[in-house]
Amino acid sequence: MTLKESRWEEPLPCSRVTKQAHGERNFHIFYQLLTGADIQLLKSLKLQRNVDNYAILHSSRALQLETVDDRRDFQVTKKALETLGFTLEEVINVFQIVACVLKLGNIVFIPTNNIDGTEGCTVSNEYEVYEVCEIVGADQGLMSGMLTSRRLGKECHHSLHSLSHHHVTAQASQPPPLADTIVADLSAAEATASRDSLCKALYSRLFTWLINRVNEGTKVGWYGKRRILSLLDIYGFEMLEQNSFEQFIINFCNEKLQQVVSEWTLREEQEEYIREGLDWKHVDFASSTAVCELIEKNNHGILSILDEECLRGAECLETGTQVLFPSLDEAFLARIAHAYAGHTHFEAATQHHRNFVKSDNRGNLPYNCFRLKHYAGTVTYNVSGFVDKNNDIIHRDISLAMYRCEHPLLKILFPEGNPKRTTLKRPATAGTQFKVSMGALINNLKSKNPHYIRCIKPNELKQPRIFEMALVLHQVRYLNLVETARIRRWGFCNRENYESFLQRYKMLSIHTWPCWQGAAAEGVSYLLRTLPIPATEFAFGRTKLFIRSPRTMFELEEFRRERLEDLATLLQKVWRGWRRRRQFLLMKKSQIIIASAWRSWRAREEYRILKHRKQVEWAVNVIQKHYLSWKRRQFLLTLSQQLPSESPISRDWPHSHQRRLADASILLRRIHHKWRCHKYRLKFDQTARNRMREKVTASIIFKDRKASYPRSVSHPFLGDYVRLRQNVQWKKICVETNDQYVVFADIIHKITRSSGKFVPILFVLSTSSMLILDQRTLQVKYRVPAAEIYRLSLSPFLDDVAVFHVRASDMGKKKGDFVFQTGHVIEIVTKLFLVVQNAIGKPPEVNISTEFEANFGQQTVLFTFKCMGLPEVQPGQIKIFRKGNKMEVLGI
Repeated sequence: MTLKESRWEEPLPCSRVTKQAHGERNFHIFYQLLTGADIQLLKSLKLQRNVDNYAILHSSRALQLETVDDRRDFQVTKKALETLGFTLEEVINVFQIVACVLKLGNIVFIPTNNIDGTEGCTVSNEYEVYEVCEIVGADQGLMSGMLTSRRLGKECHHSLHSLSHHHVTAQASQPPPLADTIVADLSAAEATASRDSLCKALYSRLFTWLINRVNEGTKVGWYGKRRILSLLDIYGFEMLEQNSFEQFIINFCNEKLQQVVSEWTLREEQEEYIREGLDWKHVDFASSTAVCELIEKNNHGILSILDEECLRGAECLETGTQVLFPSLDEAFLARIAHAYAGHTHFEAATQHHRNFVKSDNRGNLPYNCFRLKHYAGTVTYNVSGFVDKNNDIIHRDISLAMYRCEHPLLKILFPEGNPKRTTLKRPATAGTQFKVSMGALINNLKSKNPHYIRCIKPNELKQPRIFEMALVLHQVRYLNLVETARIRRWGFCNRENYESFLQRYKMLSIHTWPCWQGAAAEGVSYLLRTLPIPATEFAFGRTKLFIRSPRTMFELEEFRRERLEDLATLLQKVWRGWRRRRQFLLMKKSQIIIASAWRSWRAREEYRILKHRKQVEWAVNVIQKHYLSWKRRQFLLTLSQQLPSESPISRDWPHSHQRRLADASILLRRIHHKWRCHKYRLKFDQTARNRMREKVTASIIFKDRKASYPRSVSHPFLGDYVRLRQNVQWKKICVETNDQYVVFADIIHKITRSSGKFVPILFVLSTSSMLILDQRTLQVKYRVPAAEIYRLSLSPFLDDVAVFHVRASDMGKKKGDFVFQTGHVIEIVTKLFLVVQNAIGKPPEVNISTEFEANFGQQTVLFTFKCMGLPEVQPGQIKIFRKGNKMEVLGI
């Protein structure tokens, strides 16, 4: 299905360009350009952002609409032009023409008096003319002269009242040479009218060019049978306070289409029911035939009379003289008043004139007006300007000036301004062009299957949620909606001749598929009887089948779609089977010929390949054996020259690039590491081994758990820091206490249980117990067997505080756990850990946490450690606070 572009153009209401009705805006593109264009574009177009600066935009004072966003719509319009294939240069050219219309509308003319007593005018704002010339590339002198004067032929300069009332020729004469022309100044009113005509011509012709350009851009090629979907959108019926030529044309369009709709949906449908012999009760409806004939009848219609009056003033129109235009309008009114006197759909009122026929003035019909009784109501038309608007021709001087501009579009929009043109035949009038277009449109509609959408206006205020009952009822009546509903309810939604219906749906019955040999009506009867459709849903005419409801059509189409799928599957199955059988027979015949040759060739080839493979494998094994031996020797030689350090902590090892030697390299690395560790251990005596054991134990306990551990790694564990073993008094004491083997001895700080103060004491650790002595007298204050120490608690910070937890005993019950602070806390805890492990066979628990409990005699105290973030903590930089059953250790 192809969406065809519409090539029928409705008459553009060009009068809106210069004058708008109350509450009505001008065309949207003007507001979109001023509001949405960027500052660079506006500057290039000589425009300003303020809409009030342009006369043609605020004549009705309706500048802004709540539902319209001009800034956003401008971007949409610009994007649409680009999507339709407009180049950037073409888009700018279009905006330049729109800007010219805005600028021309601002030109103001001041009346002047010439020496010969005639009236002339001058432009008061020459800068507007200058900017227009800058935009389109025109000569300012030529543009000013075109706006304020006209070039007239001498033969038309005499009194124009001598024109007869008879028909004049439609062939315009050639433009007179310069010697036979004179220049006449225009009055301010005439110049204003000429300027407005130019504005309307620019906009109208630009619109027509855009329509043609869009049609060319959306045109598609036709392949096969044409299937067209066309959309037609028309004006609504217009009934204004002042109705002129534009409303007359628009209402004629609606009248003509109403006639088509009535004939199609009401008359022709009922006549078809009767012709086909169906039982039908006639439904009466209102017809628009009389009004349409009144307007478009050849030689006697209103449009034909109007064309005759336009031809009578053709010569004066070419010269620019507008003196007779009001007289021609009155003559037109007099002729139609005389021609249609007594017509039931027409009445007119004219002024007294010696050449006019006066008709009766009925009601409140003003003079210079006529009234038509349309299907939607009676409309009064003022004939002022009918002849001028029907001519739709601008003066030759304006066309010449526009054609001489450098702007590329103006040469296309004003082809009649080309001085090289040899024919100056007058174009058809606007009414004639529209009547021809309407005829083509009606013929197009009659050749298609049209569907109509009726729009009903709820109120005249253009406001939501307001429903005027009388207005809606009037529209329902004149649109024949009640009659249409009756016909639709009593009639049939679709009709089709028996041959086409049978051709489309014959696959739905076994009686009619694949080919029906009898009469088409009989075949349709057999077909419908096999379908689950009630008999009331269709009726048999003489030549056509009538289907009542759309649902039945949808069901038929659904049945057809399902059946077509089945038939397509059947055709695919049969065709595929035939193709496969044909291919199989051909392949079977070819296979017999190919198979024997292939088998013999394959056997010979396999033998040759196998023989070559055996030779290759033997050669590969020999080469691989020698290559691997050579690589092993190279690896061992390289390894012997690049052996790493003999230090056990060294992780260096030469990298092997051969994957086959990776396992051997790992095994040699382990053997080498064990060898150098064994060699390293041979250098140690028993004392050094004990110290190494202590270092390893310290690493296991404190690595990554205690912040002060890293600084103790490089310092050896000396044990006896005060040379206690050489002390004579200690030798006597150790005999009494059986503590001859001193593991650790140093003066450290004991933290009092009551206040947390530091007290220096001599701490001695032997292989069997922990002793606390007076540092001066060496008097033993406490002796705790190693077996009674079950837990060692420390913080993870740098505070060097340790708590030794003692099992309950007589001495334990009295004093409880011990709290010490020393710079050798890692060494003390490590040695005590090993002493307890040797004493009882299992190590004590080492608790490293920021909070833990300690037993102080009859009380349990919670130790809490907090670090203030200092990198190094000294004994004097630790503060301990005792608060009830809580003791806080702060590192300052």
